[in-house]
Amino acid sequence: MIRKEVFMGFVDKTFKNGEVIIKEGDMGNSFFWLAKGSAHVYANQGSKDQLKLATIEEGEFFGEMAILEAYPRSATVVAKGPVQAVEIPGNEMKGFFEANPDTIVELMKHLGSRIRSMTKDLYDAKALLKQMQDADEGKKKSLFSKIKKHMDVYQANKSKLNDPGEGDLRAEYEKFNGLGSENVKSYRKGMYVFKDGKLDNSMYVLLNGSIGFFTGFHTPDELRIDEISDFAFFGEMGLIFDDPRDTTAVIEEDDTKVEIIRREDIESIYQACPDKIIMILRHLSYRIRRLNIDFLATCKEITENYDS
Repeated sequence: MIRKEVFMGFVDKTFKNGEVIIKEGDMGNSFFWLAKGSAHVYANQGSKDQLKLATIEEGEFFGEMAILEAYPRSATVVAKGPVQAVEIPGNEMKGFFEANPDTIVELMKHLGSRIRSMTKDLYDAKALLKQMQDADEGKKKSLFSKIKKHMDVYQANKSKLNDPGEGDLRAEYEKFNGLGSENVKSYRKGMYVFKDGKLDNSMYVLLNGSIGFFTGFHTPDELRIDEISDFAFFGEMGLIFDDPRDTTAVIEEDDTKVEIIRREDIESIYQACPDKIIMILRHLSYRIRRLNIDFLATCKEITENYDS
């Protein structure tokens, strides 16, 4: 739990029940920490397509994605009862982290929890779509409550199906070459970066080469589920949570170079190169936007399948 005293020097704000804290579509210039109370998150708040997306509880951050990526607010946040929140201006984010380094990992955990939740929503939506594609009309009717939920999500968010490109990561990351971390390892083809079922509190940056990701590696159930090449972040959930890996990352080219970023090094990396940590936070934010696009696209397919 974050202590309120770590926010000394920032702006305390109070909101009445039903009062808008941030509004969808606005260009945000600050983010918030909810000190007391709770708030609801809505798409299309106040319209006929209004949809409640989530509830923010005491101790959580919100509004950070607009700061990390300079995107318009993606939803409206409304106070549920009286609310006290701390507003942190975007241009003071680095100073805030310097004064309160523990909150870097807390914000990573917040973003990671959203990634987990949205990944589950995406998998559930894809499973429902497959059920619909294999079902007759009678079966579709029995699935109606699940189908309607996804149709409502699509109707409330269909204007947000634009691809959220991440930009040229390599060019940006090369600005930090050699800053904040010198833990770069060279791998041969066939070596593991991490293994399914093993604990590993690190994330990784693929600097060159290629990596395949497998479940059931070297078993009869082996399945290649993804691959990355050239330059990419990967394995970031291990940095955030104390859970075993659910895939095996296998090197597929000789002389593949990977930078290792360990949880215990986050504060020292930030002190040496704060922009490097901000970029990792931006990557987590991008993953949330990418998951949201994929989820909405699946909801669109569910809607079209039902209407047909």
